[in-house]
Amino acid sequence: MLRIHQHFQDGSRHTLCVASPATIGRDPSCAIRLRHWRVARLHARLSRSEAGVVLEDLGSLAGTHVNGRRVAQFAPIARRDQVLIGSCLFEVEVVEQGESAAPARETVPHALSVMPQGNEGGLAATEQNGDVDGGAVWGTDAVVPGILPQAPELPQGSASMADAAAGTRALHAALRQELRAALLHALDLRRRDVANMSDAMLRTEASQLLAQIVAQRVAAGALIAPGVPGEVLDETIGLGPLEPLLGDPAITEVMVNRYDEIFVERAGTLQPHEAFFSSEQSLLGVIEKIVAPLGRRIDESSPLVDARLPDGSRVHAVIPPVALKGAALTLRKFPVRRPGLQDLLAGGALDARMASFLSLCVARRKNLVVAGGTGSGKTTLLNVLSHCVPEGERIVTIEDAAELKLLHGHLVSLEARPPNLEGKGAVTIRDLVRNALRMRPDRIIVGECRGAEAFDMLAAMNTGHEGSLTTLHANSPRDALARLETMILMAGMALPLQAVREHIAASIDVVVQQTRLPSGRRLVSAIVEVTGIESGRIQLQELFRYDRRSQGFQACGLVPSFFDEWREQGLACDARLFSAETAAMDGGSLAYAGPGRVEAAAC
Repeated sequence: MLRIHQHFQDGSRHTLCVASPATIGRDPSCAIRLRHWRVARLHARLSRSEAGVVLEDLGSLAGTHVNGRRVAQFAPIARRDQVLIGSCLFEVEVVEQGESAAPARETVPHALSVMPQGNEGGLAATEQNGDVDGGAVWGTDAVVPGILPQAPELPQGSASMADAAAGTRALHAALRQELRAALLHALDLRRRDVANMSDAMLRTEASQLLAQIVAQRVAAGALIAPGVPGEVLDETIGLGPLEPLLGDPAITEVMVNRYDEIFVERAGTLQPHEAFFSSEQSLLGVIEKIVAPLGRRIDESSPLVDARLPDGSRVHAVIPPVALKGAALTLRKFPVRRPGLQDLLAGGALDARMASFLSLCVARRKNLVVAGGTGSGKTTLLNVLSHCVPEGERIVTIEDAAELKLLHGHLVSLEARPPNLEGKGAVTIRDLVRNALRMRPDRIIVGECRGAEAFDMLAAMNTGHEGSLTTLHANSPRDALARLETMILMAGMALPLQAVREHIAASIDVVVQQTRLPSGRRLVSAIVEVTGIESGRIQLQELFRYDRRSQGFQACGLVPSFFDEWREQGLACDARLFSAETAAMDGGSLAYAGPGRVEAAAC
């Protein structure tokens, strides 16, 4: 005897026992009867042999799938193997002699984690063949001989709850694949020039066709949840499950580890999300939609790509063979509303004195480097500081993937370009920095220094382009300077280390360290002045820091060396910005009131 554990899309589960051999199909004579439009009348057969239980497909058009792969014959079938026929995902268990053949109520069924890969050709062939039965489908409640329902109530938090959810998710993905294949087939039959249609026209026509397809399925007895057509439309025309995530302002980053595994960042913390792509092909299609309009490519010969969405969100994609688990996608959203220093103050990223000092440094043309780890908020802070540049100055921004959104009247934005198919035509950040020097800029802002362009950037800072800004990856201000040394040496310049350090010390005025705490909070953890070089070592002076014990910002009591220079220029500067005693005396009640100014905060 064979015990069959069936799982349907609506979450219902049934168990029946049949004798070997057992035929599976829509025909009333079948021992395991599945009335679904993707199930042939005589679809497959289960039998026992010396090798074990053998599953044999009887020439069905839609096919028989085991563990996500279409098979003609599979042996031996084990308890852990997952068989998908039509809408039913089931497992086969051998009932030995002497064991009760009665269907057992399982409280912890085997995990169902297989999501079937697409079989679009088979689906289309099934529809054209007309082998469709009008009986119950997708979670049918029809009475089938020998089927006993499982216990409906399961303990909360038990393994069986997760297993049932996994089985339902697999069937839900299969339905989305079917509808998507039918929609693509319908669009192809109309021979429409999709490339020349606007997004609105394409979505309207696809929506109408999908409504007709869904109506036909429902008329045939299919049970389709109300949200499924929208998911299918997004996956076919838009960015699939990414669409609602992009529209959620609380989500700042989306990470797709593989097509059925998505994580999001909310309030600085990572958490799994229930959204998923229906297949690997669907995820690859979305990646292609993102990179194609930018003139970039991604394939096996070039499996890595950086891109951006029309709203400025940054995208990084990687596909096999580099990505071992399948295509992966990382999307960092760009905020719709551009934050300012007041927003950073409200979010606790820095205090009023630090905000006043940084804005004054930008306004008075001091060269700044923003350092920090990945996802620490470097680009956000750079964007905010760029807004402090006075009007009338000419700014040239240079980025690998455009992220900066400056509200400035005199701005030129440049973006690096990767090589073409022949490996030619690349435009590097270093090329753009050199070219920017011929564009008569007052300031140059480089989104991130990663390599040899650091030398040209520092040269620009030290030759009439004061007030320039850039970012780089480093865990501390000292590490940031060490990384700059390494990048300059990578430029191929035959310079001794002492000359490199003198070049850095003469070019950079302030290093701002950005940090992301374990709680997800992003803040400025240190502001350090580069005071010069002594005994071959670059000297640093810490002006502000974040104290993790008190969880507050502190001034270190040191006045920057260029403070007297500002006073000589007639700039009104408040020395209280750097006084630790002032913070203790005022109880931290100073409020940001513009560049170089603080005032008592209203109670």
